[in-house]
Amino acid sequence: MSFLGISSSKPKSKKPATSLQRQYLLKEYAEQTLGSGNLRLAVHLPEGEDLNEWLAVNTVDFFNQINMLYGTITEFCTPQDCPVMSAGPKYEYHWKDDGQFKKPARVSAPVYVDHLMSWVQSQLDNETIFPSKIGVEFPASFKTLIHAIFRRLFRVYAHIYVIHFSVVVSLGEEAHLNTSFKHFILFVKEFHLIESKELAPLADLIDSLLAQAKN
Repeated sequence: MSFLGISSSKPKSKKPATSLQRQYLLKEYAEQTLGSGNLRLAVHLPEGEDLNEWLAVNTVDFFNQINMLYGTITEFCTPQDCPVMSAGPKYEYHWKDDGQFKKPARVSAPVYVDHLMSWVQSQLDNETIFPSKIGVEFPASFKTLIHAIFRRLFRVYAHIYVIHFSVVVSLGEEAHLNTSFKHFILFVKEFHLIESKELAPLADLIDSLLAQAKN
C-alpha cells in the first residue's frame, strides 16, 4: 500500500477526550515555538511534560513532513532514475523488516521509501507502541524504536538532498526542505537519536545548519 496521502492520525473515536486534548496541546506548543522562528526552543522538552509523549508527538510530525516533502519529487524518483536507495555512491541503503524482507534487500529508492513509510505508519497505529489512552505506558523498547524510525527517516532527507536537490530548487521548495531538515537535526541532536556515522552523508550541511542555529 502506497504511503502517499496516508494520514498518521488514528481514528478519533479510539481516543478519550483527555488524551486528544493533551496531544493537541503538545502539538500546539510545538507549532507556537516553531512560529517564533527559534528552532532550538522548539525542540526542547516542555517543562513538566513526559519525554516519551514529546518524542511521540514529534515523530508523527516529522513523519508527516518527510512524507509531504518526498511527495513533491516522486515523479522524478522512479525505479528507472533511482534503481537503488542511496545518498550518493558511498552510501547505499538496503531494506529489511520482519515480514517480506528478513534479510537486507537492494531495492529502488521509491520502493524503499514506500516500505519505510508504511512501516512507520504501522508503528504509529500500534496501540501497544504509541498508546493513545491516558494511563497506558509506552513500552520499554519505545526509545529503541524511536531511534530506528529517525535513523531511517534521515535516509529520505539524505536521498532528497544528494540525488534530487536540483529538482527541489526547480520546484521552489528548497527553503521548506532546509527548514524542515534543520528542525529535524536539532531535534535529533537534542535527544541523541542518530549516531554521527549515520549522519555522514550530510555532515557538511548539518555542521552549517547547526552553526546557523547558534547565531
